[in-house]
Amino acid sequence: MPKMKSHSGTKKRLKRTGSGKLSRPSTYSVHLKSHRTPKQNRQARREEIISPSDLKRIKDMVPYL
Repeated sequence: MPKMKSHSGTKKRLKRTGSGKLSRPSTYSVHLKSHRTPKQNRQARREEIISPSDLKRIKDMVPYL
């Protein structure tokens, strides 16, 4: 059986935490920041954990991550 191919765009955006969960960058953190409050911009710097309801779909996209 050949190896499965990982989705290249997804594997560039995710990383595994020390406890084995998947984390992703926060949304709304790249551009058009000037109209947001400083608190919103600070909170957008944090990484977020992927929700359990999305995990099955994402594990099919990146089986080796």
